[in-house]
Amino acid sequence: MKKLIPLLLLLVSMPSLAQRQFDIEVIVFKRAVNPEKVNESWPNDVADIDFSRAGSLNDASYRASKNVTVLPTASFQLNEEANKLKNHAGYTVLLHKAWRQGDNGKGSAPIFHLRAGKDYSTEFYSDGSEKGSLSNTTSPVEGVTEQAIDKPLYELDGKLQIYVQHYLYAEAQLDLKSPSTKQVIVEAPISEAPNEFTDTETSTETTDDVAQPDSNVIAGNLEAIEPERETLTFLKDYRLDQKRRMRSSETHYLDHPLMGMIIQVRRVQN
Repeated sequence: MKKLIPLLLLLVSMPSLAQRQFDIEVIVFKRAVNPEKVNESWPNDVADIDFSRAGSLNDASYRASKNVTVLPTASFQLNEEANKLKNHAGYTVLLHKAWRQGDNGKGSAPIFHLRAGKDYSTEFYSDGSEKGSLSNTTSPVEGVTEQAIDKPLYELDGKLQIYVQHYLYAEAQLDLKSPSTKQVIVEAPISEAPNEFTDTETSTETTDDVAQPDSNVIAGNLEAIEPERETLTFLKDYRLDQKRRMRSSETHYLDHPLMGMIIQVRRVQN
């Protein structure tokens, strides 16, 4: 009987040793505002997001490696919030997804590469520069045309990780892409005009063997030239970069002047 007691205690404690599971539901939306009209200072260039450890939610092999299950729309619990956003003229829902994952720490929890919205690859290159009137084609052989097929350049591009480190945490890095303009200088701003002198014959009178300057010499001028500027259209990244401590079953809102994210993490009951 005494030997059975430790075994019974172990069996009772086994459910608590099992990994917890969480259902995660995410909505990402953008605001119907002109980024250049918002009272914010937006850098023209931002550092690239590191996607080296990220995988797509649509990648079955990545999901399997992280023990992730995509949840059907029937299990969504933020439909009311999504519908309010869809029915409001000031917002556009870009993404609404849900999945189930374990309570892994930051080092092993899945990092999802999220992409959604408009594909700008027909208008811009991957570096954000605008495509010209000429198509991106080359003709290495006469009569044969090769066309480069660009990768999608989605309006929303970023990553999201939910992990457990004593508390639940959400870390999001999302870029919202939108066309913008900038001015660049195409010529040097200052030009030095050559000195001009009169072409008349000069004479020099000396007093005590000291030469006197000719009064007919006209000093040259430096002419300031306005720099020539050109307005360029490019695809600009507006970044949301936030980390949030969370509690299960709470709904959290990550705010940004141009977009927002609604996250709900629900613990799965055994």
